[in-house]
Amino acid sequence: MAASFTQTTTAVEAVVADLLAVPVFAERALGPGADAVDSALGGGLAEFMDKTGFNGKPGESLAVPTGGRLGAKAVILVGLGKRDELTLDGLRRAAAVVAKRASRVKSLATTLLDAAPDSVNRADAAQALAEGVVLGSYKFLRYKGDPKPSKLSRVIVVGRGGARVKASLWRGSRIAEAVSWARDLVNEPSGAKSPAEIAALTRKVARGSGLKVKVLTGSNLAAERLGGVIGVGQGSQRPPCMVRLEYEPAGARRTVAFVGKGVVFDSGGLSLKPAAGMETMKTDMSGAAAVIAAMSALRDLEVKARVIAYVPLVENMPSGSAIRPGDVLTHRNGKTVEVLNTDAEGRLILADALAMAVEDEPDAIVDLATLTGACVIALGEKIAGLMGNDDAWSGQVGDAADRAGESMWHLPLPDEYRKLLDSEVADIANISGGRYGGALTAGLFLKEFVGDVPWVHLDIAGPARASADDGHTPKGGTGFGVRTLLEIASSFRAPGR
Repeated sequence: MAASFTQTTTAVEAVVADLLAVPVFAERALGPGADAVDSALGGGLAEFMDKTGFNGKPGESLAVPTGGRLGAKAVILVGLGKRDELTLDGLRRAAAVVAKRASRVKSLATTLLDAAPDSVNRADAAQALAEGVVLGSYKFLRYKGDPKPSKLSRVIVVGRGGARVKASLWRGSRIAEAVSWARDLVNEPSGAKSPAEIAALTRKVARGSGLKVKVLTGSNLAAERLGGVIGVGQGSQRPPCMVRLEYEPAGARRTVAFVGKGVVFDSGGLSLKPAAGMETMKTDMSGAAAVIAAMSALRDLEVKARVIAYVPLVENMPSGSAIRPGDVLTHRNGKTVEVLNTDAEGRLILADALAMAVEDEPDAIVDLATLTGACVIALGEKIAGLMGNDDAWSGQVGDAADRAGESMWHLPLPDEYRKLLDSEVADIANISGGRYGGALTAGLFLKEFVGDVPWVHLDIAGPARASADDGHTPKGGTGFGVRTLLEIASSFRAPGR
């Protein structure tokens, strides 16, 4: 469970907590609350910071001896960098630093919220603060023999408050809980998360979140003409399935559809990956995890729009029953695909899911997928690629990602590249014939299955997994996309209206 948040206007020096965290800006400029600590400690902070080399840079923290002269048992200084350059993500990262330093205490008090500049909406700052604390506290410990989870259970936000601040602290905590849920699922070993097991988990989530759920398996997949899902999944002893979730609040007038790639493990199939390429393939269902996690929070966040979600779940394995290079699959919308490379499987299952989403007549669609290594080469490990068929919808998704603090970059879908996907025997091939532009041709492939519905494709192959700890993002599964999806749903407006 995430820590609970309360807000108080009690004087900093009198707040009772196990740990007090106060901000310091660049060049050791004391932030809100730090001056009160300095006064209580006899004015020695400047000298102490000088001797320890603490300068107030982002990411820095410093424990300060208190001698029992404060209500808090201990104090840490947390660096924020230049005061006029502090952003919401900077605040989120600072809160994560504090949470990590507070992992061995039960209660934390902090004045970080008052450090937000006047140009930043205070409610937004409160949400970012709560997100940072919860995300910074995250650890995946299920398989550790001697787990040491964070003990932090209570966070006291010191400073100006009000109903909006309190509501935003709760909102930020709830969103971060959803991200943490997605991280857990992504980090879970593939052997423990078959398509059927994730579908069962999704049913449980749906029951607790006011969602309608439908799971298609076995002969129902064939009856629904889901050739991509069947084809990719047929090489595994663990059968594939398609999950549909629906959130429909009273009075909803607009509908947005989420689609998430759910390859629970990707060996590459008969186009087998090298051993090193498989080491992180338990994370190839990160899009599915993000979609399910986001759906779980819609009711709690009182989202007004109707949201539907499609999550195809498969395991891509080599066997005597696996699809072969050269096989042709027929998808939900009747389009045929020549499978030239069985390791380009994500687009095959997304094609069916997108075609099904179109039939629900949503106002817009967004899909998330760890789709291409090409996107990682282009944008690195921290930025997702954003592609779409509608400028207004692409802009809306990009703006939502900016507000959520998740980095994305708009990539093109050039019509002249479509011919690279031409097939000699089918309507389209699942890969292009050349080495270049792989992220773009993958996007163009998906575009074939959305018709005229405004659609955005998010290639999250880079940021879905972190190779090292970075602020509020831990090594391993990141839960990337959950915050953006929830921001999209909360602010959704039909493109062109």
